[in-house]
Amino acid sequence: MGCIENLAYEKILPLGASFKECREYVEKNFQEFWYVDPGYKLFDEYIIGLPPIALGIDDARVIFPYTKPCHGTYLLAVEDADEAARVRKTARKKK
Repeated sequence: MGCIENLAYEKILPLGASFKECREYVEKNFQEFWYVDPGYKLFDEYIIGLPPIALGIDDARVIFPYTKPCHGTYLLAVEDADEAARVRKTARKKK
């Protein structure tokens, strides 16, 4: 993809959410979630944040925090079965 703005995404938490708020939201609201470290590549973009970074999976949706430089962080959901499968194979299950 190369640019998050080119994805059809849904905002789950608004701009200005903290990394901790994003992680807690994912852990509380999704049955399936995985952890990655900063620098993990998702949708051809490197994810930044304070570890552990929680990624939620809901069927084929991937829920993840994204930081827009000079704007802040928010939690997004993107429908992509291939990326959800890749997260399941490459991320870790526990903090």
